[in-house]
Amino acid sequence: MTEPAAEDPGPRADAYSQAGVSQAAAGAAVDALVRSLQGIDTGKPSRVVPLPGHYASVLRLDERNALALSTDTVGTKMVIAERLGRYDTIGIDCVAMNANDVICVGAEPIAMLDFVLTERADPEICGELGVGLARGAELAGIEIPGGEIAQVGDIVTGQELGGTCVGLVKLDQLVTGAGVEPGDSVIGLPSSGLHSNGYTLARRALGDVPLDDRRLGRALGDVLLEPTEIYVQAIMELLRSPAEVRGLVHITGDGLDNLLRLEAECGYEIDDPLPVPPVFDLIQELGGVATDEMAEVFNMGCGFCCVVAAGDEARALEILRAHYPKAKRIGRATDRPGEVVST
Repeated sequence: MTEPAAEDPGPRADAYSQAGVSQAAAGAAVDALVRSLQGIDTGKPSRVVPLPGHYASVLRLDERNALALSTDTVGTKMVIAERLGRYDTIGIDCVAMNANDVICVGAEPIAMLDFVLTERADPEICGELGVGLARGAELAGIEIPGGEIAQVGDIVTGQELGGTCVGLVKLDQLVTGAGVEPGDSVIGLPSSGLHSNGYTLARRALGDVPLDDRRLGRALGDVLLEPTEIYVQAIMELLRSPAEVRGLVHITGDGLDNLLRLEAECGYEIDDPLPVPPVFDLIQELGGVATDEMAEVFNMGCGFCCVVAAGDEARALEILRAHYPKAKRIGRATDRPGEVVST
């Protein structure tokens, strides 16, 4: 798993930057892109429902209904699949990264289009990618009616897999986080491992460990290829229940700081986090990664959070534990906006 040495960004750089990924640069790039897109003039009223910083974009269809959209890729997790020559689960990750974002606004995912960016189209590899996409679609309850394969050998080596998911939601049932109040319960759902974030840092940290190493109880390659959990069924059941769901958060890059993407002027205190899977401890130990940075880059065992009214905590847990027995209250909303603290 040896990686080419990244350019040294200086003595104050964190491990992720040294591995070749600058989260600050990515944020600045997004800001620059958005500034350009804000100038779009279609000559007719905009359908966009403003949700700055949220997980999915929402378009108004009429006075009652809206369309939610999200797009994402599996990132450099694909490198692990390539090295193992196993592509039959990576499609699950693609569905998960998109469908898990769509449900964060309270929408029900209905379909996804996939996009394969490849050096050279290989029928065997594409067939395996399709196996995972189909399984992911079944788990999310969506269809995949089409997609695209682009052969761009002059640009990429290997392949990348991405997609765009769409969902439906009533405008008066949007979940934005605006209703979150201090004292509300934060419920954490366990992740299945790294999911699809932080793999550049993980591969650098574990670069000298063979993929067949079994110190984690099974082959490291199997641990790293464990598919991203798809939370759709559990969250849709929660949304259909009488429990008051005030915020839904997909824990990806930035860890539990993703809670701050909710619209409410609240902070969050995490006083009883979910257990940390051993793979994260191994990354931290071998990569010399600071604890704070681990929490910023990885999900650290919590893949999704539900913020519910304090009085509905027991009801919500009963529903969620039917899908995830280890789900539990991990914290609460506070009156300190802009901060997520662990105690």
